[in-house]
Amino acid sequence: MKARFVLPLVPLVALAAFPLVAPLLGMEFYIGFVRRVLIMALAAASLNFILGFGGMVALGHAGFIGVGAYTVVAFADAGVTSAWVLWPMAALVAGLVAALIGTVALRTRGVYFIMTTLAFAQMLYFIAVSLRKYGGDDGYTLPARPELGLGFDLGNESAFYWVVLVLVALALGWMHRATRSRFGHALRGIRDNETRMRALGYPVFRIQLVAFAIAGAVAGLAGALLAGGNGFISPGAMHWTQSATLVVMVVIGGLGRSWGGPVGAAVWLLLEEVLKQYSEYWHLPLGLLLIAVALWAPKGLAALSRKKKAVTA
Repeated sequence: MKARFVLPLVPLVALAAFPLVAPLLGMEFYIGFVRRVLIMALAAASLNFILGFGGMVALGHAGFIGVGAYTVVAFADAGVTSAWVLWPMAALVAGLVAALIGTVALRTRGVYFIMTTLAFAQMLYFIAVSLRKYGGDDGYTLPARPELGLGFDLGNESAFYWVVLVLVALALGWMHRATRSRFGHALRGIRDNETRMRALGYPVFRIQLVAFAIAGAVAGLAGALLAGGNGFISPGAMHWTQSATLVVMVVIGGLGRSWGGPVGAAVWLLLEEVLKQYSEYWHLPLGLLLIAVALWAPKGLAALSRKKKAVTA
């Protein structure tokens, strides 16, 4: 029991110390890179919440990231600079959009659900392209990062990194608890046998809709952090290919594993960063990795440590 609580603290402490160590090693650039990994880990974990734990194969999750980012853009363009307003509003708007989409999409099943979520995400993409006020296809450059107050200058890379780390850790911890709550057990029960759960009297549609809205809200927060970190957002961030990449991250990390999303996002982005330095055909090794995971680690890389413990025992 103690190890279960202590082990997550090890990477958390290492990540918290990284901005202090990076300048000593001449790796200041990678502070921004690791921050991006953290944000994408949050986005992947939000998808895993409905894909891995809920069995809802959504191919439009990047749309909610874009909704969160463009919510920040809209408020920032109107003169709002407080992070206490921008980030909660990004999560709220993305959650509401997810609830509206889920109300329609969750009435379908199988490939029809996949195509419905894809269709809605592409609608959001083309809406963003048509917003000339916010740059249209060229994207929008934020005038400055949000202001947090409390003595934090988010213009400082290290300060913004630590704020992102705290938010990501809290969100991941909350989702982990949610998957182990009564709600989480009901969600997994629906994933495994929807007909039986419906016969037992569970409100299947309502549970799935709440999970879909929660996942959208968390993805919206990730989009807000991404926009704040980059100082720029474009419709490309919500294209269907980005949604497909999130699905791949979750599959590599492990469907229905608490650490599946973060592990998959970290592995994918780290390999992408390394391989890009050696070849323009960096997609090929990543494709081979996906095939290898499907053949030899179908439960994902996050499950390998548990499998190793079981073999040792």
